[in-house]
Amino acid sequence: MARTLRGTVTSDKMDKTVVVSVARVKTHPIYRKKYSVTAKFKAHDADNAYKTGDLVEIAESRPQSATKRWVVTRKLTTKELES
Repeated sequence: MARTLRGTVTSDKMDKTVVVSVARVKTHPIYRKKYSVTAKFKAHDADNAYKTGDLVEIAESRPQSATKRWVVTRKLTTKELES
């Protein structure tokens, strides 16, 4: 089973590639304060169908290039992102 993540497309300037930012909330071990951490992943987009600002789901795949190991599986609606 491939790992899946949800995030926002932050760049679509490359051909057949999008950069997806995935934010998650962490808790500080001592102060117990919650803070946000963002990670960026390059994902394969064969049809150049996704644009900046789209909410997408990405799945782990075989290496597509030196830095690209994810594939965009589908576009999400705002309701799907909350659940």
